[in-house]
Amino acid sequence: MSRIGAIALFAPLLVINGWALSSIFNYFHSLIVILVGASVLAFLLNYPLTWMEKQGARREQVAILVFLIALSILLALGVTLFPLALTQARQLVNRLPEWIDSGRSQLMILNEKAEMMGLPINLDAIVVQINDRVKSQLQAITAQVLNLAVVTVTSLLDFLLTMVLTFYLLQHGDELWQSLVEWLPSKFREPFSRTVRLSFQNFFITQLILSTCMASALIPSFLWLKVPYGLLFGLTIGIMALIPFGGSVGIAITTLLVSLQDISMGVRVLAAAVIVQQILENILAPRILGNFTGLNPVWVLISVLTGARVGGLLGVIVAVPCAVVIKTVIGVIRSPMVIDQTNHQLDETGEQDLAPVENNLPITTLVNHPHIQPKN
Repeated sequence: MSRIGAIALFAPLLVINGWALSSIFNYFHSLIVILVGASVLAFLLNYPLTWMEKQGARREQVAILVFLIALSILLALGVTLFPLALTQARQLVNRLPEWIDSGRSQLMILNEKAEMMGLPINLDAIVVQINDRVKSQLQAITAQVLNLAVVTVTSLLDFLLTMVLTFYLLQHGDELWQSLVEWLPSKFREPFSRTVRLSFQNFFITQLILSTCMASALIPSFLWLKVPYGLLFGLTIGIMALIPFGGSVGIAITTLLVSLQDISMGVRVLAAAVIVQQILENILAPRILGNFTGLNPVWVLISVLTGARVGGLLGVIVAVPCAVVIKTVIGVIRSPMVIDQTNHQLDETGEQDLAPVENNLPITTLVNHPHIQPKN
């Protein structure tokens, strides 16, 4: 069967399976959100837990300590920082129409100055579009987002279930994971388990560090610049930084909103946010996504957009680690063909520079294969 025929045969099956998985996901959406949320928290908390366990502490006792510390931090944020941000969000929704009117007035003034200077700029069309209809729609969208955030935060039952499941996974997660991995062929169990654990744990830990540093730097910067609703904007950008490219989107939205009221203030907000972002991405975690995931930034963006389409916010959060796992699994499946090709070249020439092949093989294959060893 030709390659085109195989694609024509399996493409409809892939579409049908995707539709079925999407339907199942929508039906069990609430349960899946709880499971994934608890799994992510368990992955993050397993990092200090493993370190303390290596120091000689018992896992059961350390798991309780780590869980209580994490729960205390979440509760402290929930009763101090987030209520203030929620209050500012309500105030922003109420003042948003005034900001839109202010932005329209500033555009009209800018258009008049451009005409006086003889510049070929006509902003009348943009000014016309910023009318009451746009104002009402933008306010409605903002209110819906705010209501969604309130529902998410105040869903006490889901929060309790997530915490209980997180505590269970901290103590018995290894046993549960081994029972799932046993369904795979024996030669794939260890590489797959290692890849999934490292991909999810390292990715979320890295993004959490960047997000925390982003929020911690932007909130005092915005307050010092006297940015309106600085706490809300700084916290929003920090939370959005959990997602690849989310920090840039948050900076753009914040700059646009602040510029509606004061263009000069919007420029200062943009400058401060970009400086902080560049410091974090180029000094704290240089080329973090490229080095860690091994994915081209284009594929990172495609995976994020695909995750948003399939699973919404949850899909966006887990998109990049899933893409890393898929890439590694494909590499493991293709590695026997690469190894056979390498052996054939060795038999013909007797000498071969294996560096290009090494770069395309999974680490486990490179270590275990007798003809391919790391260079000194």
